[in-house]
Amino acid sequence: MTAATVLRGGAWRFGDNVDTDQIIPAKYAIYSLDEKKLGEFAMSGVPGNEGWSQKIQPGDILAAGSNFGCGSSREIAPIAIRGAGISCVIADSYARIFFRNSINLGYPILQSPQAAEGIAEGDELEVDLEEGVIRNFTKGDQYECEAFPQFMNELIAMGGLVPWVRKRLQEERAAGRL
Repeated sequence: MTAATVLRGGAWRFGDNVDTDQIIPAKYAIYSLDEKKLGEFAMSGVPGNEGWSQKIQPGDILAAGSNFGCGSSREIAPIAIRGAGISCVIADSYARIFFRNSINLGYPILQSPQAAEGIAEGDELEVDLEEGVIRNFTKGDQYECEAFPQFMNELIAMGGLVPWVRKRLQEERAAGRL
């Protein structure tokens, strides 16, 4: 197990059907594509969460209910969450396009209905991506989720699909297979 596959932080709790316009409202998306700048406005479309990103400690973890990331196919939604300092998202379920965008960008998101239900705001969590285990140190609970396959751990460690594919192409060229 490598250090990059174990994440630890405090939990932030959100409910069901959080859409991409709530994750990063369009009025902020036009200012910049810089991850940190987008992170300043992450989750500000959720009522009562203005200034939320200023409370994040690097490595914190977002826990949500069902259908997280629904709405438009706004690729910058997971970028904004990551830019705020959130190390991963755990939810009951995701909109497919949000899930795919997150993985393509090398951002870990986990589906675990039990964890999503059991985690409360402020709980201290540890997520082992290789083992598919979420530990809630505050409550003494442990939840299971599907572990990422090795190539997805590599993809996440490299920062997404594009750098992962570039590396594979370089390896193939160096081996004379391309």
